[in-house]
Amino acid sequence: MLKLSFTVFPKLETDRLILREHTLADAGSWFELRHNPEVMRYIDRHSPKDIAEVEDYIEGLIAGFEQGESMGWAIALKENPAQMIGNVVFWRMDFPNYRAEIGYLIAPAHWRKGLVSEALTAVITFAFEEMRLHSIEANINPQNEASRRLLLKHGFVKEAYFKEDYYFNGKFLDSEIYSLISNL
Repeated sequence: MLKLSFTVFPKLETDRLILREHTLADAGSWFELRHNPEVMRYIDRHSPKDIAEVEDYIEGLIAGFEQGESMGWAIALKENPAQMIGNVVFWRMDFPNYRAEIGYLIAPAHWRKGLVSEALTAVITFAFEEMRLHSIEANINPQNEASRRLLLKHGFVKEAYFKEDYYFNGKFLDSEIYSLISNL
């Protein structure tokens, strides 16, 4: 069975980005992201009530890594590594099946610059080579065309379309599931 047993959080670098561990100093940026209606348009989750709730979330990310249950990177530009502009996280780890769900977001000021794609390239490589995942799943809102294009660009294929399988804010919503299988 798959196990995550990293003793030091794996910092990843790309041409323009640093992908690093979240810290409590990211709480303000995270709060802003999760309260931005453009960012949250297709993320069917409630926004945090306050900074304390965000700090609890970040502490959960840190604890998830320390306990080998999840892995989440803060995305920062190389010229300002302390400023989180987005994140990418593996959660809902399915260890017996070497599979994890991926999620990602980035501040609108950084949209359409290829930064999430750059981050995903690094994280997907790490997931297959170092984490030893066999497959990665992404669950998107079917109206999120940008996310769909991003996933397809990275080789993900559509596995399923679920009708009204998710209840949020008084409505049943559809989900689209994509996956990428390792070729290692």
